[in-house]
Amino acid sequence: MQELTHYINGEHVTGKSGRFADVYNPATGEVQAKCPLASKDELAKAVEIAAAAQPAWAAVNPQRRARVLMKFVDLLNRDMDKLAEALSREHGKTFPDAKGDVQRGLEVVEYCIGAPQMLKGEFTDSAGPGIDIYSMRQPLGVTAGITPFNFPAMIPMWMFAPAIACGNAFILKPSERDPSVPLMLAELMEEAGLPKGILQVVNGDKEAVDAILHHPVIQSIGFVGSTPIAEYIYSTGCANGKRVQCFGGAKNHMIVMPDADMDQAADALVGAGYGAAGERCMAISVAVPVGDETADRLIEKLIPRVEKLKVGPYTAGDDVDYGPVVTAAAKENILRLVQSGVDQGAKLVVDGRDFSLQGYEDGFFVGPHLFDNVTKDMDIYKKEIFGPVLSTVRAKTYEEALGLAMDHEYGNGTAIFTRDGDTARDFANRINIGMVGINVPIPVPLAYHTFGGWKKSAFGDLNQHGPDAFKFYTRTKTITSRWPSGLKEGGEFHFKPMD
Repeated sequence: MQELTHYINGEHVTGKSGRFADVYNPATGEVQAKCPLASKDELAKAVEIAAAAQPAWAAVNPQRRARVLMKFVDLLNRDMDKLAEALSREHGKTFPDAKGDVQRGLEVVEYCIGAPQMLKGEFTDSAGPGIDIYSMRQPLGVTAGITPFNFPAMIPMWMFAPAIACGNAFILKPSERDPSVPLMLAELMEEAGLPKGILQVVNGDKEAVDAILHHPVIQSIGFVGSTPIAEYIYSTGCANGKRVQCFGGAKNHMIVMPDADMDQAADALVGAGYGAAGERCMAISVAVPVGDETADRLIEKLIPRVEKLKVGPYTAGDDVDYGPVVTAAAKENILRLVQSGVDQGAKLVVDGRDFSLQGYEDGFFVGPHLFDNVTKDMDIYKKEIFGPVLSTVRAKTYEEALGLAMDHEYGNGTAIFTRDGDTARDFANRINIGMVGINVPIPVPLAYHTFGGWKKSAFGDLNQHGPDAFKFYTRTKTITSRWPSGLKEGGEFHFKPMD
């Protein structure tokens, strides 16, 4: 049984709390490692080390900080397969999907290499007689991130890459369900030239989270996870005077118009709804065909595609469509919600409840499910299932379909499939959701744009990565200066207006 560690001050450090979480192989259901759960004192020690190391790192000019990230990108490419294999083993993702997880994080690191440009301030000369005004962006100090199990490579890099590029130290509290890749990333950052103590990985549960929330030295917190926890972290962190960005749950709708290419729409729904076993905050979990004829055509296209999905462990090859969900509890919750859909009157047109994979009967595999005739009062519509379940809600008109997405409490992502530019433009302008796809099922922005939802999917005023990240991880200082050309007599006791 492997016992994992924390990563503090450039070393793997054994946990001292005596508490551990089981790390499973989701494909077999076996416990493959023990993850230490840090105490408040262990977290405080990591913060102390980070605070001591950060001023020297902040004094390094942005171009030299960026060179560390350049080298880190090289190392990520070198170790891509090694990282992806570790990720698949603990999370359950297929190998190509795990490589995509690493790649999308790598792209954010590439964007952060442009830190010298992003950190430039502003300057106004001669704002008044002999007076210049300029602003500068300066790091916050010690920052922290609390990241989820579903993207154990990408989301940590979304946070620590811009934080470190800005001159901060960063404390990463990854998910205790799949902690190996974050530890590997910290090692690679130091191999790339990052000083010890600037990136520290502290594994833990609620005790570590609360220690982060209440530690007076930590200046900012990033979080991705469920909405109830996002609300808790946001409210507590803000109450303690910290800068906080929190991203929560989702229920992403894809509207299918009568004029859409139905094969294209069906392929998009299958990939977006069932990829990664539905364990994506940008997964499409609700299809909204407009009109019964559209719905009938869509369901007809979807059924054979869903029934042909290949479910299996990542070791079964690159043609596996998706793997297991992360834990037995996650599997039980998904199946419970599926049963509630049946009990509440939805039509289960593809039933994966009896799915079992020979040789992997103890694994956390969930068969694909497809519902039709779902209504907005049902639990499977209101709640985030986070599993391979696609619900179809039939809308009579475009306005009704638009209203479904707009009225839902979550506002992370949405999409519309249509050939009509006017409809697409109207949808993009009116929808109250943060990320919108037009004939694109998972509209995750590239690294140089920002990622963020609306409504109960996000808390805070700045998004992940892109330009917002450099705003989040710095504060602006504005200087007004005057250099007199000669001796001046007397003091001024009132504000003098600028001439």
